[in-house]
Amino acid sequence: MKAETVNRTPLSTDRVLRAAVALADQAGIESLSMRKLAHELGVVPMALYKHVANKDELLDGMIDVVVGEIEPLRPGPDWKSVVRRRILSARTVLLRHPWAPLAIEARLDATPAILDYLDSMVGALRDGGFSTDLAHHVMHAMGSRMLGFSQELFDTNRRAGRSGTTDPSPPTGFPAEAAARFPHLAAIAGAAAHDDTSVVGSGCDDQFEFEFALDLLLDGIERLRQQGWTSH
Repeated sequence: MKAETVNRTPLSTDRVLRAAVALADQAGIESLSMRKLAHELGVVPMALYKHVANKDELLDGMIDVVVGEIEPLRPGPDWKSVVRRRILSARTVLLRHPWAPLAIEARLDATPAILDYLDSMVGALRDGGFSTDLAHHVMHAMGSRMLGFSQELFDTNRRAGRSGTTDPSPPTGFPAEAAARFPHLAAIAGAAAHDDTSVVGSGCDDQFEFEFALDLLLDGIERLRQQGWTSH
């Protein structure tokens, strides 16, 4: 019955990509296959290849669908507010699609939507009074944070290559033996106090930590802009 109902809607590239995004959201990018996607759409697997040449092209299209959900750039007189607002919009989108950061990192080449997004962000910097030289170095300094996510030092899920959210109830401190061996790490682990209402729950990769680092970068970058900094 499901296949009959679904097949009344013609298959299109957009429909294929959005169905793939939904499947990845539900079960993670690792579980996505052309066969499972075809079953979800109520078609035979070969029907998908009229719209995507292979799984790599499917993943590129999925990334572009996700990036397309980020709010458009809103020009304004304060470059920091413009850039910060859009980065936090990107973060909100990627939190809805926890597989997306790993997929973005895994691609050898940036997709058209990512290139367009980054181009517009460089444009916002240039409109804010940045030289091409400073804008270049800012993009390097920001790294993946410009796209709303960061490669966290203590996020073992991401370092292990797994998508999805981390354990919602991580240990709040070190075992006594480990604390004795690594006292400084134990101290900061015990000092961590995260807001339970954080959009990503407790832990180190939460909204507070992301915004804390983002604001440090933006404030430092603004000082360089005011000083007319150049690498030459």
